[in-house]
Amino acid sequence: MRAARQCLSLAAVAALTCGVGGNFTPNTAYAENDLASASRIVAVYRVDLGSFNLGDFRLTTVFRGDDYEMRGEGRFSILQGLVYEWNGTTASTGRVTSAGPEPAMYALSFSDGGRKTEQLRMTFGSRAVTQISIYPDQRPNERTIPVTKEQLEGVLDPMSGAFLSAHSENPNGDLKVCNQTLPVFDGRQRFDLVLTPKRAVNVQRSTPTGYAGPAVICQVKFIPIAGYQPDNPGIRLMSQTNEIEVWLIPVRGTFMYVPYRIVLPTPVGYGTALVTSIEVAGARRASTEP
Repeated sequence: MRAARQCLSLAAVAALTCGVGGNFTPNTAYAENDLASASRIVAVYRVDLGSFNLGDFRLTTVFRGDDYEMRGEGRFSILQGLVYEWNGTTASTGRVTSAGPEPAMYALSFSDGGRKTEQLRMTFGSRAVTQISIYPDQRPNERTIPVTKEQLEGVLDPMSGAFLSAHSENPNGDLKVCNQTLPVFDGRQRFDLVLTPKRAVNVQRSTPTGYAGPAVICQVKFIPIAGYQPDNPGIRLMSQTNEIEVWLIPVRGTFMYVPYRIVLPTPVGYGTALVTSIEVAGARRASTEP
């Protein structure tokens, strides 16, 4: 059951952690505020595990000039919490630059059905993690591979990496956004997500407030680096599989591409996160409505 809960958590927060590439080379030059031409983006993801609907994750991103603030809220359960329950909030702040997102703060607060609660916060400076606080603080397992100071340089938090790192002037499904590697630190684990292009598709609207239009499918390879136990079954599965996918869609009025659908295997079924609603306010660049 412990392994199942670990994998359920991976599926539930997939929209946070299995995002899109960082350290990118732009296809064209752009002004910094062109990346944030939408003043507010609200996306709702439906998270499923096999035949079970776990719940929804709602992400709100607000831009003020080159600065951004992101906040996510989710509540996930199976059989109204009798089998599994997880709820939490997460936040990220920083600024958008021509070299990509530059996070300033990342925070995560969650409760696992009342059995476990945790509050995590980390700050950034000079494109590196400068401080980490976790409550309640726990001694790391002796089998955990330690994270070095050098491994915390040039990293992104899960939220800024997932939603602010993929860009293209082509709003019709540019597979080049899949040629990227994302260096991520989530407060405990340091890992890379290596994206490679699979194919371009057109998706149909699944809900009245959903998205219809071009999308690109990227294969994602999860590469653990530090902060994990080598015998962790969830980590072992994630690092060995070739079945993790992220579908990216262009955001109307911007050069941004964000996750539309995320798929990853777990021992108890495939975990998926799918956009059921996306709203864009303040976009200045003309393009097809989502």
